[in-house]
Amino acid sequence: MDRTNLLHFISCSMIHLFISCLASNILNIATDQSALIVFKSQFEHDHSNVLARNWSSDTHICSWIGVTCSSRHQRVAAINLSNMDLLGIIPPELGNLSFLVSLDMSGNKLHGDLPKELAKLKRLKFIVFSFNRFSGKIPSFFEAMPNLQQLRLRNCSFTGSIPPSLSNISKLEDLDLTYNSLEGTIPVEIGNLGSLKKLRLRGNKLSGSIPVGIFNVSTMESVDFTYNSLSGNLPPNMCRNLPSLAYFSVYSNQLYGQIPSTIDECSLLQDLELEHNQFNGPVPKQIGNLSMLVHLLLGENNFKGEIPAEIGNLANLEYLSLNTVGLNGPVPSFVYNISTLQWLFLEWNNLTGNLPMEICSKLPAIRGLYLYENRLTGSIPRGLGNCSSLVDLALRGNMFTGEIPSEIGNLLNLETLFLGSNYLKYIPSAIFNISTLEILSVDTNNITGSLPSTMGQKLPSLREILLGNNYLTGPIPDSISNTSSLTLLDLALNQISGQIPNSLAELRFLEILNIAGNEFTSESSEMSFLTALTNCRHLRIIWIGSNSITGYLPHSIGNFSSSLEQLDLSNSRIKGRIPKEIGNITNLAFLRMPNNEFTGLVPFTIEGLKNLQVLSLMGNKLSGPIPDAICHLPHLGGLALSKNKLYGPLPACLGNVTSLRYLNLGSNELNSSISPAIGGLKYLLEFNLFSNFLSGPLPLEIGNLKAMTSIDLSMNELSGSIPSTIGGLNNLINLSLAYNRLQGHIPDSVSKMLSLERLDLSHNNFTGLIPKSLEALQYLHYLNLSFNKLTGEIPNGGPFVYFNYQSFISNDALCGPSQLQVSPCPSHHHHRSRQKAVLRASLISLAVVSTIVAMIISFFLIKHRRKNKVPSDSMDSFPAVMPKRIRYHDLQRATNGFSEANLLGVGSFGSVYKGTFTDGTVVAVKVFNLQIEGAFKSFNTECVILRSIRHRNLAKVKSSCSNIDFRALVLEYMPNGSLENWLYSKDKPLNLSRRLSIMIDVATAIEYLHHGYATPVVHCDLKPSNVLLDEAMVAHVSDFGIAKLVNAEDNAAVTKTLATFGYIAPEYGSEGLVSTKCDVYSFGIMLMETFVRKRPTDDQFTAGLSLRGWIYDSYPQSLGHVIDATLLNPKEESFDKNVECISLIMKLALNCSSELPGERTNMKDTLATLRKIRKQFFPHL
Repeated sequence: MDRTNLLHFISCSMIHLFISCLASNILNIATDQSALIVFKSQFEHDHSNVLARNWSSDTHICSWIGVTCSSRHQRVAAINLSNMDLLGIIPPELGNLSFLVSLDMSGNKLHGDLPKELAKLKRLKFIVFSFNRFSGKIPSFFEAMPNLQQLRLRNCSFTGSIPPSLSNISKLEDLDLTYNSLEGTIPVEIGNLGSLKKLRLRGNKLSGSIPVGIFNVSTMESVDFTYNSLSGNLPPNMCRNLPSLAYFSVYSNQLYGQIPSTIDECSLLQDLELEHNQFNGPVPKQIGNLSMLVHLLLGENNFKGEIPAEIGNLANLEYLSLNTVGLNGPVPSFVYNISTLQWLFLEWNNLTGNLPMEICSKLPAIRGLYLYENRLTGSIPRGLGNCSSLVDLALRGNMFTGEIPSEIGNLLNLETLFLGSNYLKYIPSAIFNISTLEILSVDTNNITGSLPSTMGQKLPSLREILLGNNYLTGPIPDSISNTSSLTLLDLALNQISGQIPNSLAELRFLEILNIAGNEFTSESSEMSFLTALTNCRHLRIIWIGSNSITGYLPHSIGNFSSSLEQLDLSNSRIKGRIPKEIGNITNLAFLRMPNNEFTGLVPFTIEGLKNLQVLSLMGNKLSGPIPDAICHLPHLGGLALSKNKLYGPLPACLGNVTSLRYLNLGSNELNSSISPAIGGLKYLLEFNLFSNFLSGPLPLEIGNLKAMTSIDLSMNELSGSIPSTIGGLNNLINLSLAYNRLQGHIPDSVSKMLSLERLDLSHNNFTGLIPKSLEALQYLHYLNLSFNKLTGEIPNGGPFVYFNYQSFISNDALCGPSQLQVSPCPSHHHHRSRQKAVLRASLISLAVVSTIVAMIISFFLIKHRRKNKVPSDSMDSFPAVMPKRIRYHDLQRATNGFSEANLLGVGSFGSVYKGTFTDGTVVAVKVFNLQIEGAFKSFNTECVILRSIRHRNLAKVKSSCSNIDFRALVLEYMPNGSLENWLYSKDKPLNLSRRLSIMIDVATAIEYLHHGYATPVVHCDLKPSNVLLDEAMVAHVSDFGIAKLVNAEDNAAVTKTLATFGYIAPEYGSEGLVSTKCDVYSFGIMLMETFVRKRPTDDQFTAGLSLRGWIYDSYPQSLGHVIDATLLNPKEESFDKNVECISLIMKLALNCSSELPGERTNMKDTLATLRKIRKQFFPHL
């Protein structure tokens, strides 16, 4: 072939090749375009309509918004549609983009499963799907992407476990699975990712230990395991193979053990976050060698010893958290050496002494100073005004005195000021000039004076004002309406006077208004301020009670928005009718208007308040019948209509309001019988119908009220006998049937009400003997059987030992010891006939006189009591929306400033102190550490559960103290401490019968929680330290901070909160499944511990051996080798009997703690078995 032909051939070949490549590119780009068109079609919502307008076949695909093509092949190489608010799914066709290198779909609303066709994207290096709504598990196909370097699936709603197959992505550098709902353990295979630099698993439900292999990935720069449930230790040489580690966070887990002393080998560390775990031992001084450290979080752990002063050498430190680590004495001096410090958290310690005047010269960069809940004293230093960068100042809950320094007004960047619960006396006007201020909290002090007239003029950013519980006087200034961002205004419990200004209505974002307990008056009879407040459409809570407000409730009250949930107008002088428009506030949950002067009918329109939980109208002048409309409130838990003039029948339909817990209709003029339908209120706790005109017999169905703790039907006209079914109320604490016309015998079944503490059957017509079986009521401390026709011998055992003659006066022929002022009982038969004659004559004379006297006394007593009787427990017979609060200062004084000397114990969510009030009352004060995640929930859980259930073997809440950053429960004091203290104290040996009785008390309480309440309650944290003993060594189960209310139908719930290691049921710890069987398991472990005297966490229980396994291997032949030696003495006659007794107890404990929940016994059978054992071996108890 000549040269010309050769050139021609080559030219033709090149042209052919070019045309072929061009055709191929056109074909391939068409494939990309087709895939993206399908992708666009899957979007159900395109908020900005960008794709609809731009992704069009009229324009080249490479010019589409969010699409980038490669310069060489002109194929789609990157897609970035982040934060476009797209709603839809990712279609399988996206897998056809074979040249795709980067895919960013973050910040949208994509849902559904990720298609497996994405596995075809072999060139893909970067996947960012964060902040979407995908479902299901993380797919395993990512391992098929050999070039993947970045996988970000943050906030994607994924569930299940982390797939181990991710470890096959050998080039992966960045793995972010933050804030999903992933469970299980971290796969050990993750440690095989030799190129990994960032591993972020924050905010999941991961458990188990951290795989050691992760600490061998030498490229690692950042590890974030925050907010999980990881446990175990940190490896002692964790930093040896992590030379590049800059960020390490295990904040809020369950890690324990010591911080490795080799931590300084991570020499590039800038962030070390170990807060909110269970680390113990000393804080290693080597932390002071981490010269690049910027953030150090060590708070909320169990460290021993002092915090090392070497921390003061950290020259770059900006953030230091040492809260809740038991610091004592003054603020550690090394803190003042860190001139770079911006954020200092030392709250919830026991710091004492003064703050230095020159604090700002020592900490010139400080922006956040958190020293609240300590015991600091003296004045707040004026030098704080020189901290020009200060944003947050939190000194709440100390013992500061004097005035708030005016120099704080110089802090032009200040946003939050928390000075509540101190002893401060004056707020300088300069505070109200800080234009950046968002939260002003100076509640619960000794502040006097009035609010400045200009207080709202220079506070445009203010969101919350808390000045309650002080001694402020004067009016609310009109200028407060200028704080246009205000959401919370708390001025309660002061002496503020004048009118409630209508200008409050200009606070358009107001959510909470609490001005109760002041001296406000109303200017107009129509209470115009309420009409004005209806313009605040975000209001959720209005508390205006306990003022001197007069006038009429306006019809405009029905104009409040549906956001209103609580309305309290109690203890004022509001008169007139309750407007029917009140039924328009459809989301109202709490309506409290007791102790006013309302007249007329209870409006039938309350039927519209379908979310109402509490209705209190007691202490008014309401008349007419109780409307049936109340029976149509499906969530009503508390109804208080006592002390009115209501008449007519007791509505039978009340028996259908099964949500009722508290029913108080006493001191009215109701005149029907008690309907048997009342037996439908099986969750009712308190039933008060005292001082009415109710007649007829007590219905048999009263025995259905199994949850009942108090019944007061006194001062009515009830007749007939006490039904024997009443004996089924074995949780009843108070029973009063006094001043009725009841007759017949006192039934023996009363003796079955073993929780009974008060019994009043006086002023009736009961006959016959006082049942000797009442001696079994060992908790009965008040008994009144006077003014009846009882005969025979007064029992002399059990609680009758403590009663005096007043319990029995004016009966027919009672006999007994002389101190009861009755005739002695005959001891022989001599002269029986003569004695009978004399006695008969005496009794006739006495009966005539007694009857006349009794009738006169009864007439005047009934008349007087009908007029004045008030329930003995409280004005409201259910927990009030805003009960009379115990001041923080009262608790502080009662506990000597929460002194360590008063400390009774420390739990998961706070500390318990012994407190003594000024009247000598001794209590236990449980203070919640609100910095611990779950503490708020724990406080609320305890409040709900302990106020909703009552039992003699459960801890009793006497009151509470709740402020914005302080929560405490005031509990009945248990002078004998906890079971744990008794078990492990050499000075406090417990014998076999005492231990058995204590465990029967515990079983009784748990049986009630599981079976005696409408919704089963699972305690979730049974252990000896949560079993408290009163002066009689009766056990009371306490600490309901992580308890669960379990659906009665499926009897199971799911939780993230774990109980104490060693007592946790297997399904609870591994799957978070909560059921009554979890408590049974914990009870079984505690039963073993009580008789073995070894904790399940004892050092001997390692390498697969557990307390249960130890008992199981020893049962029954070798039990003598494992049982507490103080219980078994071979020299005692009772040795064989004691061995047999303990053997039966251990058999029960093993049944309770079976591995499978279905094989465990229930608490009813457990309690029955323990009682049978006690009866067999200790019949005298």
